[in-house]
Amino acid sequence: MKRKLALGLDYGTESARALLVDVATGKEAGSAVALFPGGVMDQHLPDGTALEPETALQDPQDYLNVLSTIVPEAVRAGNANAEEIIGIGIDFTASTVLPTLTDGTPLCSLPKFAGEPYAWVKLWKDHAAQPEADEMNALAASGNESFLARYGGKISSEWLFPKALRMLHKAPQVYREADRFIEAGDWLVWQLCGAERRSACQAGYKGMWGKTDGFPTPSFLEALHPDFKDFVSEKLTTDIYSLGEAAGGLLPEWAEKTGLLPDTPVAIALIDAHAAVLGSSVADAGKMVLALGTSTCHLVMHPENIPAQGIAGIVEDGIVPDFIACESGQSAVGDIFQWFMRHFVSAEHEAKAKAAGGDVFSYFEQKAAALPPGANGLLALDWWNGNRSPLMDAGLSGVIIGLTLATKPEDIYRALIEATAFGTLMIIENHTAQGIPVDALYVCGGLAEKNELLLQIYADVTGRSLRIAASSQAAALGAAIAGSVAAGTHRGGHASFTEAAASMARVKDTIFEPDSSRHAIYQHIYAEYKRLFSTFGKEMPDMMKRLRAIRSEQ
Repeated sequence: MKRKLALGLDYGTESARALLVDVATGKEAGSAVALFPGGVMDQHLPDGTALEPETALQDPQDYLNVLSTIVPEAVRAGNANAEEIIGIGIDFTASTVLPTLTDGTPLCSLPKFAGEPYAWVKLWKDHAAQPEADEMNALAASGNESFLARYGGKISSEWLFPKALRMLHKAPQVYREADRFIEAGDWLVWQLCGAERRSACQAGYKGMWGKTDGFPTPSFLEALHPDFKDFVSEKLTTDIYSLGEAAGGLLPEWAEKTGLLPDTPVAIALIDAHAAVLGSSVADAGKMVLALGTSTCHLVMHPENIPAQGIAGIVEDGIVPDFIACESGQSAVGDIFQWFMRHFVSAEHEAKAKAAGGDVFSYFEQKAAALPPGANGLLALDWWNGNRSPLMDAGLSGVIIGLTLATKPEDIYRALIEATAFGTLMIIENHTAQGIPVDALYVCGGLAEKNELLLQIYADVTGRSLRIAASSQAAALGAAIAGSVAAGTHRGGHASFTEAAASMARVKDTIFEPDSSRHAIYQHIYAEYKRLFSTFGKEMPDMMKRLRAIRSEQ
């Protein structure tokens, strides 16, 4: 019998991958990955135009260029033919947004805007709109705006509305000429099938949209800026589509470029971490999935809508229909470890790692693993890119306390891992204290595949078992699951996400169990972490912000 395959397209911060999956067995038939040629722009544009601090931009053309490479490569790797591929799913980092013309043309592709930073894609980790987020939060709190309850009492500078308001403040000419302001995942779906179909996942978590009350009101937006009043009606749309729906069929020109059949169903887009929940085999309540990557997203579903503080998104049907999906996160995890490797690794370390037959990550993992909990005498706050949850303040910055002349690089590396584990435990406790249980932990992503020390520390710190997604490409698998549901049973796909996840996703046999003696030690250190967290996060956060302000003035 001919195979039925779904194609998952996974767009991360620096690369995109394509994954072909057998919808009946979950067997991964073929995959391919490509880096975005332009990478992340955080210092200047291609023409040399300098960027303001906290900026992170990309070129949307990169998103299209890689498709012509990764899809045919995945098809070849899977020995597949176009007739076997029944549906396409897409996940994307969010909130990653761009301004376009009415037909979807990115403004940065127009010659007159090539040197204008606000015409380019703003990545999720662009925090330049923190002043706008602060303004929105203050106004919403004073007016008791209902949408605040869906976002734990604060909205983030990473999201669509603050970024759009920032554009209006800093580049009004770009704002005026932007016909649409759209999430990159929705934009990619638009390019592939020719229809603007905005996702309830991206709108709900990153666009301040609710299933029952829609977007913020014109009166609220007008109070922020007179020209912002009609932002929703002029530059967005109130037509929001549910996950699992087909946005349309693949356009003939994209069928030719990718080698797929025209009219192959293209699913409504998901956020990458939310797709990874499905790819980790989770489609029910009480199981928190940690998507471990450059940042970490913590997602858990619950049958009831409980307004809770410090949770970045509480969205009805946000991942699986009939469940409320709660999102929290840490704005930097893998990025912190990369920072360490860039600045603390010497030529001597690299030589020793090479002599041992590994890379510097494995070298420092071994060195750090030899240290018992508490032996480094260090404690860190994992706020290198701000705190997403539960403080929801991108203006905060990192802390390491306990440094002495005897401190070694491996001491610092272990402290950084422990800090991200403590941050995760803080998020778990924030959920459970407000009536949203976390009964089990599942992990996926690059760090889950590469760093056993990190997983053991997470188990020891949280006192919970960790189950690992069987697929090393859980987000892409989740996107493929969406593609199979969009295809529907009449094409050989699935009727629901629950059915699709059960057929297509698995966890590994290996489970990381907490060690009771190490957990006891970590409980003492965690008590100190909470004191440090409160000191810099609640009592004196302005110190960090004053330092950032001084830096920006130089």
